[in-house]
This record gives sequence, C-alpha cells and structure tokens, in this order.
Amino acid sequence: MSYASAPDEAVFCVEKLLEYMGNDEKAVKTVVKIVRDGIGPGVEPLNMAGEAIRDAKLMEARRILHNLRGTIGNLGAKRFVAASLALELALQEGRIMEIPLLFTALEGELKLVHDHAGAWLDQHSGRAVAR
Repeated sequence: MSYASAPDEAVFCVEKLLEYMGNDEKAVKTVVKIVRDGIGPGVEPLNMAGEAIRDAKLMEARRILHNLRGTIGNLGAKRFVAASLALELALQEGRIMEIPLLFTALEGELKLVHDHAGAWLDQHSGRAVAR
C-alpha cells in the first residue's frame, strides 16, 4: 500500500483498544494514559529524525521513525503509519529526492494525530490537555 492510497484511513482511533480492554471506566483511564504517553513527546522524535536525515545518518533516522511509528500506531493512526512507512522506505532505498515531500507529509499526519488525540483526551480525561 502506498501512502497516497490511504486518504480515508483513520487519523486516530482508540475505540478498538477500548473494546479490547473491556470498554469500562478502568479501560478509559488506561487508554487515556496510553494516549498521553503516545503524544507526550510531541514533535521532538520527528525533529530528531529530521536532524539525522540532514546529517546523512539515514539508519538512525529510520530507527527513530520506526519507534515513532510503533508508538503512534498504537493510537490507531493508520494514515501516520502509512506515511511513516513511505518515508522509511525512501530512506532505505536512498530515494533522496522524495524525502523532503514525504517528511512534510509525515509532519502533517503527526499534527493531525496530536490534534485528534488532544480532542479525545479533552473529552475523556475530564480536564484540558496541552497540545
């Protein structure tokens, strides 16, 4: 699947995770913690990956992106996962000309995840959460 073919996939969706955990108040509290932990680092991991790319440390960039993809993927962020995979593959294959555009797309997807996760936290945690 290419990133371009995934426009209708989920930006953020923890409903299945909630169901799996029992869909009760305890599950909500646990998922609130998972979401907070997932978006807590903000854009810093992506900034670190961008720095590694600028320094031509492509393996390090791929490692950072892989870890970020796992963390954000736990939040049902299928579009982010697809965008990250596209960038990771371009880095692996040395498709240098595509990297800036793919990186920009990934930044946009991460912002969407943060926005949606923040709104979800506002609804489920009982207090405003900084984004």
